[in-house]
Amino acid sequence: MDTRPRYINIRGNLINIDEPRVMGVINITPDSFYIGSRHHDEISILNAAAEMLTDGADFIDVGGYSSRPGAAEISSEEEKRRLLWAIRLLSREFPAAVISVDTFRAEIAREAICDCGAHIINDISGGEADRDMFPLLAELKVPYIMMHMQGTPATMQLNPQYDDVVADILQWFGKKIVHLNSLGVADIIIDPGFGFGKTAAHNFDMLRRLSDFRVSGVPVMAGLSRKSMVWRTLGLTAEEALNGTTVLNTIALMNGADIIRVHDVKAAREAVKLLTAMRGCE
Repeated sequence: MDTRPRYINIRGNLINIDEPRVMGVINITPDSFYIGSRHHDEISILNAAAEMLTDGADFIDVGGYSSRPGAAEISSEEEKRRLLWAIRLLSREFPAAVISVDTFRAEIAREAICDCGAHIINDISGGEADRDMFPLLAELKVPYIMMHMQGTPATMQLNPQYDDVVADILQWFGKKIVHLNSLGVADIIIDPGFGFGKTAAHNFDMLRRLSDFRVSGVPVMAGLSRKSMVWRTLGLTAEEALNGTTVLNTIALMNGADIIRVHDVKAAREAVKLLTAMRGCE
């Protein structure tokens, strides 16, 4: 029986996830893999967020540290300089928007939540990069997106290996969820981390078996948007990968994804709407 929680608690407001949700991506970076996601000035950021919210984004995920394969490390000070002012700006201009801060650093997550208006922490390291992240979650009691990554962005694509990619990652998540629950952290979302320390074969295997992640008992997020598993398979570029992204997002939704993290909110929302209509006829 499916016992997943059907709500995400955002500061006392319950967001129902019986219908899949869409998270739009805004990167305050010079080197994110998809050029269309990069935003650097106030007008660009506000225009991107306004378009996403108009198109039906349920969450806006804001990051200042590129996690593309081989990305260079940046200091905490540089990440703060890029990121926090943008979250303050979005929180001020769109007070009803639910903002996720994409960081693996606890000190930045704390400031984004406590001082800048963010609501969710999205951690690509699943607590591995900063031992202070889980104690922070226990203190703040905010929703936590826990992603799996083998290695670091600089090393993750250097011959990643698994005995069974889904079983291995599920075991990893299981231990983390038990730990977080023991700390009183209730709102946990898992992201298997497509492209983060996985080969194309690993990625497609995870997508095919995505419903297996429902055994975790928590909502599942899929981040497939314009990734190399799309454009390399099709012989395209990331800029040309919208159609392929929509295909894989639809498969993810059919296989149990509760949230899809995307660069193109309108196309994602249309996929959700059509799938919901189909399910309503079953």
